[in-house]
Amino acid sequence: MLTVKRLFSTSQSSVDPKEMKKFQLLAHKWWDEEGDYSALHSMNDLRVPFIRDTLLNMSSNYHLGSPLSGIKILDVGCGGGLLSEPLGRLGASVTGIDPLEDNIRTADQHKSFDPVLAKRIQYKSSSLDEMVEECMETFDVIVASEVVEHVADLETFIKCCSQVLKPEGSLFITTINKTQLSYILGIVVAEKIVGIVPEGTHEWEKFVPPEELQRLLESYGFSVQAVNGMLYNPLTGSWSWMESTSINYAMHAVKSGAGGPSSPTESLSEMESEQRSATAGTSV
Repeated sequence: MLTVKRLFSTSQSSVDPKEMKKFQLLAHKWWDEEGDYSALHSMNDLRVPFIRDTLLNMSSNYHLGSPLSGIKILDVGCGGGLLSEPLGRLGASVTGIDPLEDNIRTADQHKSFDPVLAKRIQYKSSSLDEMVEECMETFDVIVASEVVEHVADLETFIKCCSQVLKPEGSLFITTINKTQLSYILGIVVAEKIVGIVPEGTHEWEKFVPPEELQRLLESYGFSVQAVNGMLYNPLTGSWSWMESTSINYAMHAVKSGAGGPSSPTESLSEMESEQRSATAGTSV
């Protein structure tokens, strides 16, 4: 399992101070569409419809003008609110959390410009494990976009997602694969040559292969529904879907219904119990 220090931790005390300082320096730049987070702004053209359409296809309820009305979404590692705001405009009730207080201040300030969003979105400077303590099985949807490659412990992160998500709730993740191509394009080109993101933003060792992420999700009671490759074009500043997941990818997973396993240990215990029952039933 991945246990190296990463930016977003499920324990406030295990957040890497150097990583926090690095992102804190950019906290005021979230809403500069031509600045350091320009690629995240344009990513909304893919990830927002992906979340919206997936949820609509799973539901028979449709609210004209507010298609996500009545849906409670947790945006983990929300930063300045780049994804929280469009989801709120679609009618969702969004809670955005981030361990950096400066990010939350930026998000709150920008939200205040739109009275509608002020009612639909709330931001909290919080870690995911703190949400577990107060929000067990509270959210219909969790979004973790460009976050899992920064967490301190991926398994703990997925476990906490499962705990705050309602049974049959959806988890949406976008992240970067761990391949030679992702190193060349995601770090060498994006950071060192073109400067799409600030140098040092990512560490290749922390990237997560989709196969590893899927295995981990399944071990905590999730069923992966879709894995789609994503490609960023630095010349046009736009994203597009592609078949290959060798660089960036988006994943949608659904938590099992009530009574499903909440951990690999629990799942294993259930199997052992069933085996003992079967043995007892056949013994003379």
